[in-house]
Amino acid sequence: MSIKRVFHDPIHKEIVFDSGKPEELMIMELIDTVAFQRLRRIKQLGAASLVFHGAESSRFTHSIGVFCIARKIYKRLIELKSSFYENKFVLYAAALLHDLGHGPLSHTSEAIFDHNHEKWSQNLVKNYSPINSILKKYDNELPEQICELFESKQLFSNPLKTLISSEIDCDRLDYLLRDSYNTGTKYGLVDLERIISGLTFSPDGNIAIKPKGVIAVEHFLVLRNLMYRTIYNHRINEISTWILEKIIFTVKYNFEKKIWIDRSLHKWIFSPKNLDFDDFIKNDDITFYYHLIRWKNESFEPLSKLCKMFIDRDLLRASDISFLNKVDRLKILAFAKKLCEKNNFDSEIFCGIRERSFNGFESNNALKIWDGTYQDSLENRSELIKTLMNSRETSLIIYPNLIKSDITNQISVLKK
Repeated sequence: MSIKRVFHDPIHKEIVFDSGKPEELMIMELIDTVAFQRLRRIKQLGAASLVFHGAESSRFTHSIGVFCIARKIYKRLIELKSSFYENKFVLYAAALLHDLGHGPLSHTSEAIFDHNHEKWSQNLVKNYSPINSILKKYDNELPEQICELFESKQLFSNPLKTLISSEIDCDRLDYLLRDSYNTGTKYGLVDLERIISGLTFSPDGNIAIKPKGVIAVEHFLVLRNLMYRTIYNHRINEISTWILEKIIFTVKYNFEKKIWIDRSLHKWIFSPKNLDFDDFIKNDDITFYYHLIRWKNESFEPLSKLCKMFIDRDLLRASDISFLNKVDRLKILAFAKKLCEKNNFDSEIFCGIRERSFNGFESNNALKIWDGTYQDSLENRSELIKTLMNSRETSLIIYPNLIKSDITNQISVLKK
């Protein structure tokens, strides 16, 4: 007797799983593992909820959404090529498990710990028995096939690679829609159904988009550009990450001061290469926040002050200095450091320049246009997409609120 499980999703509405279908039974079993349930305790947007209060959704929610999109696309592609059926299990599992390796606060972990979520996703799929054994029950080759799709630097003509790890993949289609919804920054709803209905196969066997779907892809890429500029690279996100980096740095180089820390987080900070699956799974947002609260109340300066800043949202400040030349940026940094020391702030901890780059759309690993006769790149058919390929550099000076007026005045002087 088959069992149905329903997830009510704000983006995709009802997502139904049917245990009578082997590929969906596999997904249900994977969802029930401890490693996947941990994703409920990892915020999708890290510390972004400090500025966008609705940004509280989890990697669990997002991963279910990515699977949902992968299933919709599969149903479209199977109509066009019946042999695509053989990819069902690997596509579904890879879509669900692609973010399994994220650390606390998602991408923030990449900055504050020596952590690579893609490698950890591969590690869990390949070597973590509860996940690995489920996959092998359905196909002995599944773990290896999935890990190949998680390799970020492989660029080749492969429909599964396009769907799992490319510029316009199931992951991006879900997180841009979901993050826009949760942050309340709706720049128009991307026409997901139009993109899916426009998918086809090109002569080289890869997935392409029909000309009728190009406008929907343009819309999607505009949303991507806006989301990076307004949310992912928001200055509060940069400040929060800066503070967390300094917290971990302070713990690392002052451990002789007897800081309270549990065994798992100790490994994450001091010996990440020796991290086992048990220690990996134990560290999530809840565990990490608990440490920050303990350190705020029970540790020494500047660790206590840094934790208070983050937990109480009494953050450092930042000013955009992207328009200044490199010499003037160093001048403002020297000026800020001097003011920090004068006001009893450690200038190496509470002050600095943070540079960030936003990479434009890269067409070398994206859908091509196929009109039934000719294949072409997206940018050759769209001036808008060509514009969205431009990268952008930003530079922020970070400093304590106490010296804000002095910093902004000095920036104005240098700007003239």
